[in-house]
Amino acid sequence: MSPQEKIIKASHLIDMSDIIREGNPTLRAVAKDVELPLSDEDIILGEKMMQFLKNSQDPVMAEKMGLRGGVGLAAPQLDISKRIIAVLVPNPEDEEGNPPAQPYSLQEIMYNPRIVSHSVQDAALADGEGCLSVDREVPGYVVRHSRVTIEYVDKNSNKQKVKLRGYNSMVVQHEIDHTNGIMFYDRINESNPFEIKEGMLIIQ
Repeated sequence: MSPQEKIIKASHLIDMSDIIREGNPTLRAVAKDVELPLSDEDIILGEKMMQFLKNSQDPVMAEKMGLRGGVGLAAPQLDISKRIIAVLVPNPEDEEGNPPAQPYSLQEIMYNPRIVSHSVQDAALADGEGCLSVDREVPGYVVRHSRVTIEYVDKNSNKQKVKLRGYNSMVVQHEIDHTNGIMFYDRINESNPFEIKEGMLIIQ
């Protein structure tokens, strides 16, 4: 049974055992485009990936299933070399601890996502980046574009175009990198991990 066949079974919930770790060659392969119109199998896979992110952000489910919290997941991390990513970025509570009116700033399953334009300005997250496929901390600034325009196909096989900035931009670039065989630490300056180039934006 292939990894995708296992995951799309009705009873299967994606957990950490489905996620491959660094060193697995699938993480270094350039993933294939998903055929359009989307197959039922690829639609179900995307929905299962989104469900994993929701479970990972739910304290009760995460503890029950032994999940690390995640805001993005790419099919290659499940040993499925296809250009499919799911992103789920929660909005923070307000200063008084009240839940936000909109729970998520970004919630989307993207098929064949590509960066079609980007800012000249670079950016990095102040706290660095982590990855569900990497079981260690890798300190340093992960240098990316501060703003990107992404084209992708949604689960209804419709073409979409979205402009992203800030944290949402970082998350989607991280996941698109997975479909191109790139790990986040490839973008850290080895000789000077915390170098800030002129004009680079540090996102808190």
